[in-house]
Amino acid sequence: QVQLVESGGGLVQAGGSLRLSCAASGRISNINSMGWYRQSPGKQRELVAVKSSGGGTNHANSVKGRFTISRDNAKNTVYLQMNSLKPEDTAVYYCNLDQGISRYWGQGTQVTVSS
Repeated sequence: QVQLVESGGGLVQAGGSLRLSCAASGRISNINSMGWYRQSPGKQRELVAVKSSGGGTNHANSVKGRFTISRDNAKNTVYLQMNSLKPEDTAVYYCNLDQGISRYWGQGTQVTVSS
């Protein structure tokens, strides 16, 4: 099994910044990618950003230029730097680890952006 522990969520005013972290532990092997998704009430979970083990990244159009994903492969940790936050960024943010045949999710961390 793989465990994902997220941290860094909280309450911030519009225009502010937060940095999310997600550390993976357990039976980790052959990671394809690590990334972040988010879900707000009444909406489906959506991709925010993902970073492959080969180094490629993909950011949702809604966060491009504001959010940046990064990884520390040695620590099996993925980060999400979120700048210029908007109220519409309010959601529960989930870390994801893709090992091909298995995908794992963190417990989620709440990000609330006040206007």
